Amino acid sequence: MEGENLITEEKIFELYGDYILNHGEKPKNVYHFAKDNEFEEKDFYNYFSSFEHIEKKMLVNLFDKSVELAFEVNSSDEVTSKEKLLNVYFIFFENMTMNRSLVLMILGNEKLKSAKISNQLKEVHRDFIKTLDFNDWEIIKKSKENIKNLHEKAREEALWLHLVSAIEFWKKDTSPSFEKTDIFIEKTIDTGFELMDNEPLRKAVDLGKFLFKETFKKN
Repeated sequence: MEGENLITEEKIFELYGDYILNHGEKPKNVYHFAKDNEFEEKDFYNYFSSFEHIEKKMLVNLFDKSVELAFEVNSSDEVTSKEKLLNVYFIFFENMTMNRSLVLMILGNEKLKSAKISNQLKEVHRDFIKTLDFNDWEIIKKSKENIKNLHEKAREEALWLHLVSAIEFWKKDTSPSFEKTDIFIEKTIDTGFELMDNEPLRKAVDLGKFLFKETFKKN
């Protein structure tokens, strides 16, 4: 069949995304999806087990690409761990914005649709967090000893919850170029660690004010 050798994971992502954007629903089945796009059904299964599998991998794919794109600048010894994290996040959210209609359809209105879509993203996020050295993070330097020695999994969880909150904010953001999401990320990046320190810290208060204003202020 013409073109059957040209099918790739990236091409299936593209074809599936185009379909659900144009039809507002998933294809009826893999057979029809493959036939309509002139490739063999068996070639689909070289990359994915189902349409749900595609959806689970889409955000993972965007995050992996963001880490790759940030690698050159993040490989410098002069870049702190916090800056490395922010670099990846800003690229990730830019990638999501470029595919916003598709991402919103996949995520739906539920909280990150939650476990269904987020589990694989959480895994690749955790793998990236493990590459960061938190000893240069200012909030860690100034924290109590128990925070400095915080268990690795607790750090990963704190930063994962931060990413989830940023995605939920982005989903509802109506500002031009979604600039308020960038502000949200910068304002909240330290919050997980600060709250673990169990002190009435300034940034936590600032965060509350920011959330209150953005959530409840009506024009």
